[in-house]
Amino acid sequence: MFYDDIELGTRLITLMAAAMLVVQFLMVGQRLLPTAIRLFSLQSLFLACLAGTVAYVNQARHVYIAAALTLLLKVIVMPLFLNRILERATEKAEVESHLNTPASILICGGLTLVGYMVAHPFIKPHERGHSTLAVATALFLMGFFLMMNRRKAISQVLGLLTAENGLFLAAISLTYGMPLIVELGIFFDVLIAVMIFGILVYRISEIFDSMDTNKFRRLRG
Repeated sequence: MFYDDIELGTRLITLMAAAMLVVQFLMVGQRLLPTAIRLFSLQSLFLACLAGTVAYVNQARHVYIAAALTLLLKVIVMPLFLNRILERATEKAEVESHLNTPASILICGGLTLVGYMVAHPFIKPHERGHSTLAVATALFLMGFFLMMNRRKAISQVLGLLTAENGLFLAAISLTYGMPLIVELGIFFDVLIAVMIFGILVYRISEIFDSMDTNKFRRLRG
């Protein structure tokens, strides 16, 4: 492989990681659940393209499988599954948060800064892949923030999935892919978790006529 190919690949990896971060901020400010699901699908598409680029640049063939699985499960299957649940819900498909949008975006900006501060000691300027560690850390932190800040179960599932995207980004960009058996195990664990969450969301909506997890307070004795 020529040096120019490696340089171009490195730039594409950095660009797609930055695009994932931008999409994450769009999800934080999004007020409609169908659009939030589409944004997750777009973020996962960038992740799949990034994984394919990492596989090409580093000649890591098993990462192509990870890229294909990301494309199949996170870009197609999971969004379709979440949209199906959303269609069966009885309430409006709106995102509800404990904090308002400006405050949420401000906090996520701070989490991005924390991500860069945490990743800085590990970043080596001339080493490929490590420039995405800060983005991966920021995505992970913002995903957990979305899980805590959102009130509806389906939007909390999206927070979990975006946090997992951050972990996967760190894995493929720093180590050029974990062992294939580990990657397959993680993918199917996430798929099963989303299916279980989906069933729970449907049951919550059916029983309480709402996907708001605060309704669980009624269960207190």
